[in-house]
Amino acid sequence: MFDTNNKVIEEGRQGEALTLESQQPAANGKKLFLESYGCQMNFSDSEIVASILSDKGYSTTPDYNEADIILINTCAIRENAEQRVRGRLREFNYIKRKNPSLIIGVMGCMAERLKSQFLEEEKIVDIVVGPDAYRDLPALIETVEGGQKAVNVLLSREETYADISPIRLDSNGVTAFISIMRGCDNMCSFCVVPFTRGRERSRDPESIVREAHELFENGYREVTLLGQNVDSYKFTPHPLAPSPNGEGGHGIAVTFANLLERVALVNPELRIRFSTSNPQDMTDDVLYVVAKYENICKYIHLPVQSGNSEVLERMNRGYTREWYLNRIAAIRKIIPGCGVSTDMMTGFCGETEEQHKETVSMMEEVKYDFSYLFKYSERPGTLAQRKYADDIPEETKLRRLQEVIALQQKHSAEKVKEAVGKVHRVLIEGTSKKSEEMFFGRNTQNTVVVFPKMNFKKGEYVDVLADNCSATTLIGKAVSAHKIK
Repeated sequence: MFDTNNKVIEEGRQGEALTLESQQPAANGKKLFLESYGCQMNFSDSEIVASILSDKGYSTTPDYNEADIILINTCAIRENAEQRVRGRLREFNYIKRKNPSLIIGVMGCMAERLKSQFLEEEKIVDIVVGPDAYRDLPALIETVEGGQKAVNVLLSREETYADISPIRLDSNGVTAFISIMRGCDNMCSFCVVPFTRGRERSRDPESIVREAHELFENGYREVTLLGQNVDSYKFTPHPLAPSPNGEGGHGIAVTFANLLERVALVNPELRIRFSTSNPQDMTDDVLYVVAKYENICKYIHLPVQSGNSEVLERMNRGYTREWYLNRIAAIRKIIPGCGVSTDMMTGFCGETEEQHKETVSMMEEVKYDFSYLFKYSERPGTLAQRKYADDIPEETKLRRLQEVIALQQKHSAEKVKEAVGKVHRVLIEGTSKKSEEMFFGRNTQNTVVVFPKMNFKKGEYVDVLADNCSATTLIGKAVSAHKIK
């Protein structure tokens, strides 16, 4: 599921960077090349950008050599991602020397954080646009075509892009993202997101349900509801706004549990996932909704970051080790058999060897299905950078990281082996990368399953008996098409 560079290597998944393409026809003959780094929110944002520029006649292309405009959607969470983006910008500037009319732009979190460096010091981009300013891209492009650099990194308290229908790029036609909120109010001391994506705001639930309906009608069979912290989703309509039954809404707030149920009711054949949850905000109400509906996947990503309460306090995570384990216990009780994954960081400021051992013991107690594991990377402008010394030697960070990676590999292999001999409901996402004769999909716990194609089709649900496994993947044979209850 991971390597020491934190790159996802699941069957059918991309790594940190993803080039997006679509097949919509060009209206003005101009072509857009989009490349995204980082989290799922960035990939979702790129689909919004493609839609905005499609309305202005741009078609997307997978070949940056034929593009009129190149946009990189960036991530500022870790230094490694920033270095990769800088390397790509140097490549694109080499092309620009041969094609001076080429426009190069940086979007997303790095754009928000490093706008002056990109435009004034390094002079390697023409456009810098922040996550809340994508509607302004057509005007920014016009400014550049007029001979000037262009920038808009203003953050917004209202922007959710709720009225924009994303273009599904690099899509398998089966799974899709739906962004339900933007920004973050949790000021974790190591994180730049509140500074690069702004304050938290939730999208109108009616627009979310409508997007889910449209996706299902267009053949999609799984949606992932996205937010920096989906558990804090809360939308309060205007008191005079009509409710779905035509009556006044009376300003009753819609919580994440309410929203999750509404999306689940779109169609029983539409499978629902969500990410990311925050331990301090996850309520039992959400867990009971997950347990209630078969089409809500029994899988929760619950980042812990550290197993030690003192480190969690320095991280400003808002919970203790005990609180987190209480949430894990609630998941196990309310949703038996639920898959659980996490994020874990080694070498945070001041982390002692004993505190690191508490992270190890946390992993031993929970036994995650899989994890995203990182060593601490100090980010400029964060509370940790201002308040704490980055005092753990690099070799110690790496040694601790390798320890938790080895432990997670052991736990992941155990979890996969436990699933052998059982029948799993699998949504077929496409052909396996390792064999043209095999399909792959995921079960409700998010474990990848591969099996012979037979007469099944992509987008169908299939019951698969797992009779073997690799370290991370179940291998089996289809026993029947799954009938939705």
